[in-house]
Amino acid sequence: MYLLAFIGACVLVAMAPGVSTAVILRQTLRSGRGSGMAATLGNETGILLWGLAAAFGLSALLLASQLAYDAMRVTGAVVLVVMGAQALWQARKGGAAAVEVAPVDGRRRAYLAGLGTCVANPKAAVFAMSFLPQFVPQGADVPLTLVTLAVVWVLVDMLWYGLLVWAVTRAKDLLGRPAVKRRLEQVSGAVLVGLGVRLALEGR
Repeated sequence: MYLLAFIGACVLVAMAPGVSTAVILRQTLRSGRGSGMAATLGNETGILLWGLAAAFGLSALLLASQLAYDAMRVTGAVVLVVMGAQALWQARKGGAAAVEVAPVDGRRRAYLAGLGTCVANPKAAVFAMSFLPQFVPQGADVPLTLVTLAVVWVLVDMLWYGLLVWAVTRAKDLLGRPAVKRRLEQVSGAVLVGLGVRLALEGR
């Protein structure tokens, strides 16, 4: 019962658009399904790390220190603004197609982009600390249950983002047109910059 409720909550969380969605979609639109899935893996690595941190109480250390929290918040904001500015610059140059990188190098960058935006986002730590414990049954082994829930959370996220990447890839004939791609770069860049500015201005 607890697990079903948790899976349902994870689905709703995954479907809510946010930083992760913006980063994964941009990587997919720029370089295809491989980069989209690499960004997804990076994001899920970050989520798993935060889940493990919540399970072993490490996130509490971050939340207890205002300085550490603010440092991570500003770092995350800078990462998002830089990524958004890069997207806007590529759009101005004529679209993401102007960038030529080896497939492996491109996927590594996509993975690091997904990982970096998740790990550098203190909101993810807050969410892990407040979200996961709600679904721990009374009397259960708390650390073990939290780790299990974190893994389930990652699997649900992977499924959702995998479907999203697949859908975007299927629409590549339309989305791959230079004018459309340039416009999508502009939109994704503006969204990332906006999310970065909001993160920088937000408190706890």
